[in-house]
Amino acid sequence: MEFQLMPGGVISGEARVPGDKSISHRSIMLGALAEGTTRVSGFLEGEDALATVAAFRAMGVSIEGPEEGRVVIHGVGLHGLQAPSGALDMGNSGTSIRLLSGLLAGQPFDSELTGDVSLCKRPMGRVMDPLRLMGARIEGAGAGTPPLHIAGGQTLQGIHYDLPMASAQVKSCVLLAGLYAAGTTSVTEPAPTRDHTERMLRGFGYAVHVEQGVISLAGGGQLRATEIDVPADISSAAFFLVAASIAPGSDLLLTHVGVNPTRIGVLNILRAMGADLTLKNAREVGGEPVADIRVRYAPLTGIDIPLDQVPLAIDEFPALFIAAACASGRTVLRGAEELRVKESDRIAAMAAGLTTLGIVNEVLEDGIVIEGGTMGGGVINTYHDHRIAMSFAIAALRADEEIRILDCDHVSTSFPGFDALARGLGLQISARVD
Repeated sequence: MEFQLMPGGVISGEARVPGDKSISHRSIMLGALAEGTTRVSGFLEGEDALATVAAFRAMGVSIEGPEEGRVVIHGVGLHGLQAPSGALDMGNSGTSIRLLSGLLAGQPFDSELTGDVSLCKRPMGRVMDPLRLMGARIEGAGAGTPPLHIAGGQTLQGIHYDLPMASAQVKSCVLLAGLYAAGTTSVTEPAPTRDHTERMLRGFGYAVHVEQGVISLAGGGQLRATEIDVPADISSAAFFLVAASIAPGSDLLLTHVGVNPTRIGVLNILRAMGADLTLKNAREVGGEPVADIRVRYAPLTGIDIPLDQVPLAIDEFPALFIAAACASGRTVLRGAEELRVKESDRIAAMAAGLTTLGIVNEVLEDGIVIEGGTMGGGVINTYHDHRIAMSFAIAALRADEEIRILDCDHVSTSFPGFDALARGLGLQISARVD
């Protein structure tokens, strides 16, 4: 699939973007391991989350749906999973494979986790190392990449693990393995990362303690079924937050957006750049804070992005790079090494695309420097990364010429219907399948 975009446009109207991917994944995982029936609404019906659904079905869990965002999960309890008949295919989902590594490390059966070509290039040593310290037997390919082979029947011991990098996926992997470990498992993170796992464990009645950056839980407990209303994904909302900020005359309302404090770096950074953002109707749904966000066009100014905001906006930086390209002056990002091991090397991929559009930039080992300027058109290589594709789609609002974006198939992993919604809000986008 390719996207073709004509230059210009105004973003206006009201929309609810798809459900939060992180929360959707975790609702299936914990619902499957709970006692009783868990009901989920607002579930993201994207390929990544559906890979998690398929994995738990393969392990004997009865799951109804998803249908219009509703899923019913008939939990089997912490020790009720069954051995799958073959490898579990995680598709393009890094969240699925890393979190499931932790859960499967404590099972009595052997398992294999694999994925598509992109996922099988992503590093898994960051989860294999702490799991081995807990007593797991887990092996990857020669470069520490998938497929992962996990031996069943191991006795796990709780550990204290100091995360070498701020990573919600590694933190969650260790905590989920801790459900099956003897004693207490605890994690110290160098900077706050998204805390959906901790919040949802509590929602399922499992005690999690957080004190001075240390998150801990004791093994051997029980999860109790609950109801989950998944908020709209702020990572998906980010594309339209930036779009309305950069297109003169824009005025957009995004409803029911998750505004978890560990996820609002994109809001803080855009405000620091001068964006006109207003949160309305703030409330809490199922332990997660949500709000409606109104965004209107405002001239943006380049900034040095504060280091403490980097882990709070790690998935939103591709969109923020487009904001930087449209800002006056220079934007500097440091401390973002994590971007190099996402679905693509997002620093390199975005830098290449920005250069194609005529935006001056300098790649750093841990970030990028972007000089705001005038964007032209051209052909963009996404490296099969959904966020690269959607970011350059919104760039067309300020481009002088047509933009053609290659290999957009993976957009459906996180944002099914992106092109249709974008077109309805004012983007001049068309999709073509070869």
